[in-house]
Amino acid sequence: MLFLYEVFTATLVVLLAAGIVEQRGHERNLRAIPTRVVVNGIRGKSSITRLCAGALRGGELRVVAKTTGTAARFIHPDADEEPVYRKFDIANVVEQIGIVRRAAKLEPDVLVMECMAVMPALQEINQSKLVQAGIVVISNVREDHLQEMGPTLPDVARSLSRSMPVGGICVTAEQDLLPVLQEEADRRSCVLLSADPDSITDEDMAGFTHHTFRENVAIALTVAEHLAVPRELAIKGMWAAPPDPGVLTVEPYQFGTKTLRVANVFAANDPRSTVMNVRELLARGEIRPPVFALINCRPDRVERNGQMGEIVPELCSDKLFVIGHPARSALAKVPADWPGEAHDLGGAGRRVEEIVQSIVDQVEDEACLIAIGNIHGQGEVLLEHLRRRGKPC
Repeated sequence: MLFLYEVFTATLVVLLAAGIVEQRGHERNLRAIPTRVVVNGIRGKSSITRLCAGALRGGELRVVAKTTGTAARFIHPDADEEPVYRKFDIANVVEQIGIVRRAAKLEPDVLVMECMAVMPALQEINQSKLVQAGIVVISNVREDHLQEMGPTLPDVARSLSRSMPVGGICVTAEQDLLPVLQEEADRRSCVLLSADPDSITDEDMAGFTHHTFRENVAIALTVAEHLAVPRELAIKGMWAAPPDPGVLTVEPYQFGTKTLRVANVFAANDPRSTVMNVRELLARGEIRPPVFALINCRPDRVERNGQMGEIVPELCSDKLFVIGHPARSALAKVPADWPGEAHDLGGAGRRVEEIVQSIVDQVEDEACLIAIGNIHGQGEVLLEHLRRRGKPC
């Protein structure tokens, strides 16, 4: 018994010593990176991370960045990137330690990291222990992760505020919850900078070859301005920055004499961001009537399925297709006064070829299909099928 106790005690001592060594090594790596930026918020984090990195590269700063969204990426100072390896494909906030170690070896001026934590306590740990950023972005406050950060939007704003740097800078494009963010910033002696999307001109946006939002560009410009990068150089740097793999896309597919333009809006994921994305596409003329909506349902996102059903009238859609399970969770929430047609195309048991054909059968000559909800499950299967067999025009 005494022997087991001694082994247990020795093990604890070794683990404690290893922890102290790792912590000191991590602190040393952090000190090797002069400026660190954490990008938090509900929507647009990966895009903003890339825009910030591009804007700072435009000012000839040496920048390393890491995204966490649709596909986690480690982005080198020359903008080359590689996937972030995860054992068993499981994300863990502790991976930030390894990212900081890799970044420090590249001797950057700036490290821009997307916050990968959802739980408020982990968001705080990500900032106070793992990254210790002097600048933190809170992109916006939306109706998502309400179980962890809600239940109300002010609660979400306060939860996100736990990542604010004490005595540092916080940048946001949020307007509706700005008073709550300001109150939280004051508690932390943090300077809150409001990024103005109206300051972004049509000429600024014309240089992007992919979809992005003025709010995101305004945030990146605010960060760049704080780090003394001239506006013109920052804009050019953002134009040159590679987009995120999950960026909003519209692809035309030919099926015989019929054309189906598919707008992948899955990444938006919450109702307000989804509507904002669709309105942007309509304003740009990239989608036009007739418009079909497709909702992918997940059994573990029943509330979100219903939220997507509720916004169908705001999408200017004539027809609605529901895939995944349970379809009823979305269909039941579609407003009764919506004049369009709703089609339940079945759950995971139905072949994707049949699902696509059912949609194409509703097209007379040309139509636009807006894919919304959560991409996982049938959504991924559908997009992959279109990529492999749909033959983009």
